Amino acid sequence: MIYLDYQATTPLAPEALAAMLPWFETQHANPHSAHRPGRGAKAAVEVAREQVAALMPKGGRVVFTSGATEALNWAIKGIGRATVIAAATEHAAVLDTLASREFGERGIIGVDRDGMADPALLDVMFTPRREAQLAAVMLVNNEIGVIQPVATLAQAAHEAGALFLCDAVQGFGRVAIPADVDLIAMSAHKIHGPKGIGALWIRDGVTLDPLLHGGDQEGGRSGTLSPALCAGFGVAARLMAERGEADAAHVERLWALAVGRLRGWTINGSVELRYHGNLNVRRDGLDVARLMSDCRDIAFSAGSACASGSGRSSHVLRAIGLSEAQARSSIRLGFGRYTTEDELRTGLDAIVAAADRQRS
Repeated sequence: MIYLDYQATTPLAPEALAAMLPWFETQHANPHSAHRPGRGAKAAVEVAREQVAALMPKGGRVVFTSGATEALNWAIKGIGRATVIAAATEHAAVLDTLASREFGERGIIGVDRDGMADPALLDVMFTPRREAQLAAVMLVNNEIGVIQPVATLAQAAHEAGALFLCDAVQGFGRVAIPADVDLIAMSAHKIHGPKGIGALWIRDGVTLDPLLHGGDQEGGRSGTLSPALCAGFGVAARLMAERGEADAAHVERLWALAVGRLRGWTINGSVELRYHGNLNVRRDGLDVARLMSDCRDIAFSAGSACASGSGRSSHVLRAIGLSEAQARSSIRLGFGRYTTEDELRTGLDAIVAAADRQRS
């Protein structure tokens, strides 16, 4: 199997697995217990917290969660009765949370054909200096890889008296997170860590109502932490820092190879302002379901894994102006640290050959 679906999840780093195994095999203490084994587990959690925090701006704290979905839900629901504005291309964890809110106003700002949000729209939609306002825009889009102008958007939000929430799941450790955001959501399994754990970074001075009740183990977030998952997340974050330059150079080589192999296909979203480990492309008239069936030994995507099986075309592709037919003739290819050039070349050649057979 050739794996080209890094936006859905990334392969677990061997070093992260090694850090987790002792906590599964022999060290089973609750990190919130006061006895010595519990204190040892707590120490491991705090080491992991520092490793994750090293990739964050200064002046905030990292709170572990069950994943980015919980982190985003908490950030949005935790500000109470508020006006919340989000980009049309946000993840379902943001858009569906906004749709489910029982109180407060909400609004969606559009994006241009490159997938970029316009900071000026925040000025229009927010009431200047109104209490309890929040803007939510992701750093790197999970479907088309576009890098949003988060620093400028955050500044516009602050000028209107709003906090700024950044979904950094796809960019964490790969794209610098601007220092002036207020809330940052992240996920371990998108940086070669384990599934089932994420975090919310909260700027000092920002307070959120609890989403979960029953223990307050994390100072605003209740629930027993897993030392194993925390340790795996921490090591994965440390490796992102240590291998950042090497990973980035590798991704650029893979991007160049992929773009060369897919001449004649159209790239969805900005070509320049994007993370190059994400390649979302379309070919008019392509039957994606047939393509995936013909290339069943290659793992790639027709869109977000969270929306698979819904029967809907990508809301992100529709938001950038693609027709329903164009959205349904698009595929997403994701690659990174453990993708070799040979397997990417082999996978792309098979995809192109299968697409060519449809035309003939």
